[in-house]
Amino acid sequence: MNTKSTYTYRRKYRLASLAVLLRNALVCEKICKVDRSEGKYIDSPYGSQPTTVVQDIVGTYATAAWTTTADTLEVTDEFVVAEHVYDFEEVLTAFDVMASRLDEQNYSVAAAIDSFVLNELCETGTGTYTTPVGGFNTAANINIIMSNLLSKVAGYESAYKGTYLVIENVDMPGFLQAQATSGFNFADKALNNGFFTNYMGVDIYVVRDGLFITDTVGTKTWTNDEHRVFGVKGTSTYAAPRTVRYDEKSVPAKTGKEIVTWGYIGFKNWAPKITLTVDITLA
Repeated sequence: MNTKSTYTYRRKYRLASLAVLLRNALVCEKICKVDRSEGKYIDSPYGSQPTTVVQDIVGTYATAAWTTTADTLEVTDEFVVAEHVYDFEEVLTAFDVMASRLDEQNYSVAAAIDSFVLNELCETGTGTYTTPVGGFNTAANINIIMSNLLSKVAGYESAYKGTYLVIENVDMPGFLQAQATSGFNFADKALNNGFFTNYMGVDIYVVRDGLFITDTVGTKTWTNDEHRVFGVKGTSTYAAPRTVRYDEKSVPAKTGKEIVTWGYIGFKNWAPKITLTVDITLA
């Protein structure tokens, strides 16, 4: 039995397990910059693009002006998950209820952050692409889609940071079939080891079906049904001031403890790089 019998030990366990989960399990941690400072507003890290002048060798130069971009990330949303565990539930149950609830809340928080950031990426990206009919589920489409997506960002100065593609688990059949038939060496690896998370140099991340949604969540409205997202890593930022926090509280007239997890989140797809995020529409 996983025993976390006191608040002190539970708090250490919770914060340690949550820190690991947020860094290892989140797709958005791997494709966005993360700002955990305590500012409500974060200014754009990008200015105007400099231009190199090629001239006769004269030993002189002209100094050009440069401008900052009036673009700000604002933290506008919070996420909260709270539950009450009665004393009798903890005492009379054959497993550690508190540890179980902490783990479930950890997963809930991670899933909420991923959903928020990935839907914001998809919604705000100004690059667009519509797949051939059948989308990712048709193996014959995969090479066509991947080559077209790569052409959208090829040659940009930020492309060296690497590219990503986020799909849902229902899109995997076409990828699996394409990987299993793409040349002897690659096909053998795919057949022996299963789904490969890199294709044509693009890192592929798989989330559960239903993550890309059409809905209003907090202060954001998304229209992402049947959409996926592709882009260059590190060109957007999500903020999580003071990261995620946790507390246990005694409640009047109730035994046991109320456990609550909360945090704040903001996201910005920076204007100078926004074309490097491609909103994919499935046909």
